[in-house]
Amino acid sequence: MARFFFHLRDCSGELIDEEGTELPSLAAAREKALEAARDILSHEMKAGRLNLSCRIDIADEQGRVVGSLPLRDAFETFGEDGESRRSTRER
Repeated sequence: MARFFFHLRDCSGELIDEEGTELPSLAAAREKALEAARDILSHEMKAGRLNLSCRIDIADEQGRVVGSLPLRDAFETFGEDGESRRSTRER
C-alpha cells in the first residue's frame, strides 16, 4: 500500500492534506479524488454556490504531484434534450 495526499487548491489558496490515505494504487487514488470532488461539489450546491476553479492534486509520499482533478471534470452535464454537453471523464 502507498500513501497518497489529496490537496485542494484554487486560485485563492490551498488546503493541504497532511495525513494522507493508504491506497493500493494510483488508480485507487484517482477514484478517491473523484469521490472527494463530488462530495465537495454536492456541499457547494446545497449552499447555493458552485466554485469550479478548484482542483484536487494527488501527491505521493515524496510530495510529487502524480495526478490532478479539476472539480469541473468530476461531473457530466446534460442539456434539455438529454444529450451530454460535456463528458468530463473517460469511461
